[in-house]
Amino acid sequence: MLLAALYGGQVSSIRVICHFRMTRNPRRRHKHLKPTSVPVRAGADTQLLIHALAPTAKSPLLALSKRIADAGCNLAESRVSTIGSEVSLMLLACGAWDALAKLETALSKLARDESLRLVHYRTGPRESSSHQLPYLVEVVAADRPGIVARIVEFFSQHEISVEQLNSTRYQAMQTGAEMFQAQFTIGIPAEIHIAALRDDFLELCDGLNLDAIMDPVKF
Repeated sequence: MLLAALYGGQVSSIRVICHFRMTRNPRRRHKHLKPTSVPVRAGADTQLLIHALAPTAKSPLLALSKRIADAGCNLAESRVSTIGSEVSLMLLACGAWDALAKLETALSKLARDESLRLVHYRTGPRESSSHQLPYLVEVVAADRPGIVARIVEFFSQHEISVEQLNSTRYQAMQTGAEMFQAQFTIGIPAEIHIAALRDDFLELCDGLNLDAIMDPVKF
């Protein structure tokens, strides 16, 4: 009644203003809140290792490299080799987690459509191996079973990692003898005495009647 006496017919307009202020204040209190963001996956999901086997005449290298590019990923590393009548491909793709998810879908479809023997899975970046010294080992001998096994066993006993291995059997052009040749790229821990290791390795090769060398990798 006091409001009516003072303002007469303007009471209703005052009620509207008061109602507007009451409904606007809660919005001010929540103004600092932000929409919930989608969490980004960690760097462990930023690489995809792809291994494919196919007849040499139907190499999937072009198809795989296109799928990697179309998904928005980069080809970080690749290994392609012909073994017998088959070609083996090892590809490492990297990119954002959603780009790798797109690539995984494309690879599954490619494997079904082309009947490829294809395996792929997520992996992470390799840990630093700066404490290891890269060395190249070359071995030539008359071919016989067990040569690779004996050499790898020697490296394993000395905690030396085999980073790469290429081996083949061939027939000597001059005599027709069946020969064996292998190249190992190894990582030697820095604390190992290189001269002593080389002596032990060459002694092993002499006992197995192998011709071998061990030299540092030069870039």
